[in-house]
Amino acid sequence: MAGKLAKAIPKNSALFLCDMQEKFRNMISYYPQILQTSARVLQAAKVLEMPIIVTEQYPKALGKTCSELEISELPVFAKTNFNMLQPDVEEYFKSFKGVENVVICGIEGHVCVKSTVFELLKRGIHTHVVVDAVSSRSMVDRMFALKAMSEAGAQLTTSESVILGFVEDAAHPKFREIQKIIMESAPDSGLLGQPPSSSL
Repeated sequence: MAGKLAKAIPKNSALFLCDMQEKFRNMISYYPQILQTSARVLQAAKVLEMPIIVTEQYPKALGKTCSELEISELPVFAKTNFNMLQPDVEEYFKSFKGVENVVICGIEGHVCVKSTVFELLKRGIHTHVVVDAVSSRSMVDRMFALKAMSEAGAQLTTSESVILGFVEDAAHPKFREIQKIIMESAPDSGLLGQPPSSSL
C-alpha cells in the first residue's frame, strides 16, 4: 500500500476527474462549489501540462460532464463500474511515463471516488484526495468516505494546497499563472462545522 507522504508535482502526477455529470446537479451536497473547486485544479493541471483522466458514469442516463469543467480537448471515458480504472482508462494511463501520484476530484466520495482511491493504493500509487472537490449526496457519506480513504493511506489535501504544491516555489516559471487561479479563495464546500475526526 502506498505511503501517505508523497509530493504531487507535474512530472510525476496525474489528475483524475471522477463522474462530475449533469444529472447529479441537484443531488450532490455543495455541488456548485465542488465543480468550481475542481475547475481550479483542472486549470492548474492544464497550465502545467499534467496528464488528466476524465470519466463519466453511464452517461446515457446520467449525462455528460458539467460545463463548468472545460474538458473539450480531453479524452472522456464512459464506464459503468464504480472504479475509474477500467481497461481503456488503464491503457491510457500506462501511456504516461513516471506517474507515481494521482490527484483526484469528483463524486460520489463514498462510491466511485473511494473505489478508485482504494484501487490506486492497492497498486502502490500515492493518492491525493482533494477534500473540497469531493462530495456525495449525503454529508454523512462524504465525511466517512474521506475518513475511510485517509485510514487506507490516501493523503487528504485541499485544492489550494495541492495547486501550490504543484509548483513548489514562487520562482517556478509558471507560478504567476498558477497564482491567478488561486487569487480568490476556494468556495466553502461544507467541510467546516462537521464533527471532528482524528483522521481528518
